[in-house]
Amino acid sequence: MTTTRTFRVPNISCAHCVHTIERELSALKGITSVHADQASQLVTVEWQESQITWEDIRALLQEINYPPETA
Repeated sequence: MTTTRTFRVPNISCAHCVHTIERELSALKGITSVHADQASQLVTVEWQESQITWEDIRALLQEINYPPETA
């Protein structure tokens, strides 16, 4: 099953931030697409639930200093 989630990452401030988030998340097994936007600070990730969980994604974002905003 494919899951998509859009969330805000307040630490996005430049194109390098966008590139880093997209590169790091894309390297995870099970991620099918990643799109980060500098202007809105939103990230949309699509993944295969059978291969990776939201907690895995969130943990990597925290590790690279781009934690998702908690609702």
